[in-house]
Amino acid sequence: MLRPIKYILSFVILTISIISCKKNGFDINADPNSPTNLPVQILLPTIQRELGDNNSIGGIGGSLEVYVHRIAVREQPNGYGITGNGGIPGSIWDSYYQTVFTNADIIINNSNKVGNFRYAGIAKIVKAYAYSQLVDLFGDIPFSEASKLIDNIKNPKFDDDATIYPQLFSLIDDGIANLRNTAINVRNPAADDLFYGGNINNWVKLGNTLKLKLYTQQRRVKNVSSEVAALLASPSTLINNTSENFQISYTAVNKNPGYNDYGAAQRTQNISPWFYEILKGYNNNIFSTNPDPRVPYYFYNQIKLGQTSVNDNNPTEYRDGSFVSIYFGSNGQDVGRTQQNTAALLGIYPVGGKFDDGSGSIPTARITLASATGAAPVRLLTYADRLYLEAELLNAGVISGDAKAVTLAAVAESFKQVDAVVTKTGTTGVPILVGSPGVGTYISKFTMEYDAATTTKKLEMIMTQKWISTFGSGIDPYTDYRRTGFPILFDPRNPAMAPAGFVQPPINGNPLLNPQAKVAVSLNRDFPLSLPWPSTELTSNSNAPAQKQPSTYKVFWQP
Repeated sequence: MLRPIKYILSFVILTISIISCKKNGFDINADPNSPTNLPVQILLPTIQRELGDNNSIGGIGGSLEVYVHRIAVREQPNGYGITGNGGIPGSIWDSYYQTVFTNADIIINNSNKVGNFRYAGIAKIVKAYAYSQLVDLFGDIPFSEASKLIDNIKNPKFDDDATIYPQLFSLIDDGIANLRNTAINVRNPAADDLFYGGNINNWVKLGNTLKLKLYTQQRRVKNVSSEVAALLASPSTLINNTSENFQISYTAVNKNPGYNDYGAAQRTQNISPWFYEILKGYNNNIFSTNPDPRVPYYFYNQIKLGQTSVNDNNPTEYRDGSFVSIYFGSNGQDVGRTQQNTAALLGIYPVGGKFDDGSGSIPTARITLASATGAAPVRLLTYADRLYLEAELLNAGVISGDAKAVTLAAVAESFKQVDAVVTKTGTTGVPILVGSPGVGTYISKFTMEYDAATTTKKLEMIMTQKWISTFGSGIDPYTDYRRTGFPILFDPRNPAMAPAGFVQPPINGNPLLNPQAKVAVSLNRDFPLSLPWPSTELTSNSNAPAQKQPSTYKVFWQP
């Protein structure tokens, strides 16, 4: 059951504290129901883990992967079906208000009392990041009265979203000032900092890069030229290499939440044919005949290349060689048929799954949780992201400079990022992308297409490359699309956007017709410009507004 924000003061995540009490020196004789007594080295990883889990494909990020057409599912997000009822919008709402903001405030208040300024600084930047995500997803949200530890406000008002962003910049600046505090005996985090291991300089760079992101997101409704120029004038104060990525690591024991589908009794995460065809170079609009070398890192085909006799006998909606999937918005005759052992799975890059070397896994084996490590990090804000932000600003004329050079640097960094993630998974024997002939050919063709493009088309190329690069965390791409209109997303009601519809040989005697002829689309919702507020919040908070219409309710930065 979702808990409304009015109960925020009575809630705290204690799982980590209970498990780790002895190791972290937690006094077992202290009152476990008093969160203000928990040490910061327990509270800090708690709020950080919440960020990672929520942004992952296993959290709200997975639902938004469907909205940006990189994943297809049969559940609520299909057909833009997220409502205020159920757990999808409430999951991040509860997680952030009940865990992240409450515990961040405890860290800030307690750290300031004892001079633990660096913990306070980290908590402020985490808090600013999380609040910015809620604004980007929902628009108006409780902010000024949301987590008052002393005032105990039970029915916080919803603040106008446009008034929240300026306060986030102040919060980031306060956090950076705390981080730079050089007072004697200032305590420094270490292993309890799941993002940067106590590297204070990286937290300062994150704070500045977060400001760059938030300024860029406002560029359509506000002149941000002077602010972004000031930030970019000192690039060393921003995230400026792969090792400084704002990402949370997972391990073979504590796996990336998006990897759970490998062990599911019925797999739910399917690769969107729209995403697949763009990467394969099938789409006539963009990157046509330029197959992306990242495909075997992004998707794992359970069927051996060239195999036509497969374990699952059911016909499928979409198949291209070894690749099997379903369509967004479909209620066709085959959409509900199991493809447990044939559907393409998430690969090594987004979730730490298997690298696709073409050998497949059936009929000799079945994919399980033991098939790969599941140790891919969840990426929240990376060096590649920062370069794409800069490329967008240059393209829009917000700042001056060499847009082409920055765009190509962003694309190159995206490939480097894949290699870095593979290393993080602990998987061996996976080919290195950077420096490979395939990457060289891809970037060369991309450059030719870029040189021939109009300014608008170049923006589409920038945002589409960013969309490809951010696979695995769906919140920012959902924001990017709503404020720029790119990348162009699949519209199942537009016949011109129908996927290629490959005709495949029979599978175990069942003929596969042209998938286009087998798909029945029933889409009665327009693209949502924001997420609905959780119904439990609206019914429990007397200061909450009436439910919105997601297809018309804009966040303030949308033009």
